[in-house]
Amino acid sequence: MPQYLTRSMTADPAQLAHFSDILLKRYSSSLKTLAKGRWPLLAERLRQQLPALLALYLPLYGARFDAYYHLEQLLKILAKAIAQRPDYLLAEDAAPQDWHQSEQALGSACYVDLFAGDFQGLKQRIQYLQQTGINYLHLMPLFKAPEPNSDGGYAVSDYRATMPKLGTMTELADLMQSLHQHGIRPVLDFVFNHTSDEHRWAQKAKAGDSEYQDYYFFFDEAERDRYAPYLREIFPEIRRGCFTREANSGRWVWTTFNSFQWDLNYANPAVFNAMAEEMLFLANQGAAVLRLDALAFVWKEAGTNCENLPLAHTLIRAFNQVARLAAPALQFKSEAIVHPDEVVKYIAPEECQLSYNPLLMALLWNSLATRKTRLLTESLQRRFAIDPHCSWVNYIRCHDDIGWTFDDNVAWQLGINPEHHRQFLNQFYTGQFAGSFASGVPFQQNPQTGDCRVAGMLASLTGVEQALKTGNNAHLQHALARIYLLNSVILSIGGLPLLYMGDELGLLNDYSYQQDAAKKDDSRWVNRVAVNEQQLESATDNTKLSGKIYQQLQQLLGVRRRLPLLGQGKTEILASANPHLFSYRRYQDQQSLLCVVNFSEHSQTLAMPAGSQWRDELSGNLYQGARLELQPYQVLWLTAL
Repeated sequence: MPQYLTRSMTADPAQLAHFSDILLKRYSSSLKTLAKGRWPLLAERLRQQLPALLALYLPLYGARFDAYYHLEQLLKILAKAIAQRPDYLLAEDAAPQDWHQSEQALGSACYVDLFAGDFQGLKQRIQYLQQTGINYLHLMPLFKAPEPNSDGGYAVSDYRATMPKLGTMTELADLMQSLHQHGIRPVLDFVFNHTSDEHRWAQKAKAGDSEYQDYYFFFDEAERDRYAPYLREIFPEIRRGCFTREANSGRWVWTTFNSFQWDLNYANPAVFNAMAEEMLFLANQGAAVLRLDALAFVWKEAGTNCENLPLAHTLIRAFNQVARLAAPALQFKSEAIVHPDEVVKYIAPEECQLSYNPLLMALLWNSLATRKTRLLTESLQRRFAIDPHCSWVNYIRCHDDIGWTFDDNVAWQLGINPEHHRQFLNQFYTGQFAGSFASGVPFQQNPQTGDCRVAGMLASLTGVEQALKTGNNAHLQHALARIYLLNSVILSIGGLPLLYMGDELGLLNDYSYQQDAAKKDDSRWVNRVAVNEQQLESATDNTKLSGKIYQQLQQLLGVRRRLPLLGQGKTEILASANPHLFSYRRYQDQQSLLCVVNFSEHSQTLAMPAGSQWRDELSGNLYQGARLELQPYQVLWLTAL
């Protein structure tokens, strides 16, 4: 290995620049051949950004004897990828990448088969997406996966082959281009912590190929026990421990999530290169955003819990820099359902430009259950602000479960016992608490601690399902108001709002999974609901419940689109003397909007400055005086007059 390739170089920009020049001189000829007509573009990017890639690559792999070889292979991967990038994506590479900070931005997520049957069916439903206002569409896992157990598609057997029932990769690429042409950015999952044990790398490892065994973690018992005592169980209801004995070798394979999902060994640069190649392949199929699945787990170190380690961030930033060189329009979305202090560490222009906001999601549900906003306000005052070039992805619910990821320290400071409170929330949202309006189901209940998470569709969790069963119209109106309230917050608080497909129509839980042997042990299928044509047509029918919920959402969206400060404006979370009210201010230049939300089914008052006058942008009503009264579950977007 050349002496100039060392970890210590990362602290010396001059050395990094010098080494970059050497690499470009040495490899220009071969890279030019691979990049074809795109070489001038790649060469310019390498001149500007290769030192930044080296500053990340060397801390990961600079101490290895073969680091220089793998670096050469990575440059070749970049050259091939840029040569294969479609022209329409090259044009997007040159455009501004702040689209997610627009008041027009609206996201949605769906399973292709549940929403439209297959890729061709989804192409035919683009009109519905446009009608709804969606311009960011997350297509849930659609790659080849083991059957019948695939962890909802998150056990990938081939990143370049789709589930046969959905169509071919060629059809997917065609769909992705059509989405782009209609102003909709497609989002795909990048499941990069693990592969299925049916992936070709895993199959070679099972066959005894030591090269591919090093793609994963093959341990004897002594090696396993250097790690195992420190790791938490993710799915204790399904399996215990984080390792699975591999039958052919008799050794233990690291399997954080399920026995058929083998964790990848990123201490091996061959794995980084191989996954970088898969990432760029997906980018070239049309992915505008990649959701980085389980990113908190990607780096392992003995004696730690192997979550949120510093080199995990280095690894993600290295992937980001690879994208900047070969597919600059590609953006990353962090999926880190971990402690709030850890969530924000993944958010940066150089790491993940987008991030799910699990803290907001969990505490919105908390405030509905408790009718109190103290925990929501205090938590967001501390943690809502992020890099101004990045955006939260604000969601009420997703394809998965709801976990109560608030900060225990904040809870204690407010006199809340976090363990007892989580038990209350689980009981409330699974309908086990007296007076609960929710119809959720427990997910992954720990048999020892009783801890669990909650699954359910938006309408079922907010009380629509229960109100329809009991025929109580007053309860139904409250449930509809809760849906409106939740939508209003994610649309106005700052960030990209994300809907889960079917929630915009108020679809209810689907309990049929309990009769399906392949799904009955995974209660998340209760909120993975199929959407048919008749239900889509009900969106414009105000005489139907789905139409009422859909039109409420459209009214909110219409107001949002005419308020630019709800796009790139800043957010200030405000303290409220009334514990049932949640308030925040959006502002941009000289413009300001005060948002106030009543989380109670009773009227509440808010003290206002004497002599002030306000217009509610949602209703057009005018307010003045020192006291403002909000009706049950009312939402106000106030502009000062």
